Amino acid sequence: MDDQTRTELEAAAFRRLVQHLRERTDVQNIDLMNLAGFCRNCLSRWYREAAEERHVPLTDPQAREIVYGMPYDEWRKRYQKEASPEQKAAFSAAQGQH
Repeated sequence: MDDQTRTELEAAAFRRLVQHLRERTDVQNIDLMNLAGFCRNCLSRWYREAAEERHVPLTDPQAREIVYGMPYDEWRKRYQKEASPEQKAAFSAAQGQH
């Protein structure tokens, strides 16, 4: 596989992941962190960091809007729920392992 094709496939997979996360608003970021060790905010930070490496100006809010499909504050108001004590405990335990 040539580099161009690989890059195009990776970009397509990334776009599908972002679309999937936009559709699954029922899945909270804390659940993603507890199960997978990353969340939508991590993904948006990685996107911004990749832009910085290429000298492309992109702020955290802009990167989050790319991942969330809307401004982050709007997503939080619409979809974010208060984390349960169990979710918080799992998150604290996972953070202690790193």
